Amino acid sequence: MDTTIKVDSKTRDRLAVLAEAHRTTMRALIEEFAESTLTPAELKERADRTAVYLAEHFGVTVTDDSSAEVLRRVRSQVVAHHAAEQGAA
Repeated sequence: MDTTIKVDSKTRDRLAVLAEAHRTTMRALIEEFAESTLTPAELKERADRTAVYLAEHFGVTVTDDSSAEVLRRVRSQVVAHHAAEQGAA
């Protein structure tokens, strides 16, 4: 069943540009987004499965604090990597 999604003209125009850039339609672009984007419940379920796997196979217990620290370190490395790329260019 088809339906209509109402967005403002600025959003519609941006979706049209993105769809054209990806050589697809706005409909396909939105369908791909909906199919590939995890819901909060799916993200939590994936995180829970990952935590169980890490505990069972590596003896690592993941906590909210350790997750936040790992994320901080990853972001720091990404920033450093981008800065190094800019310096090399």
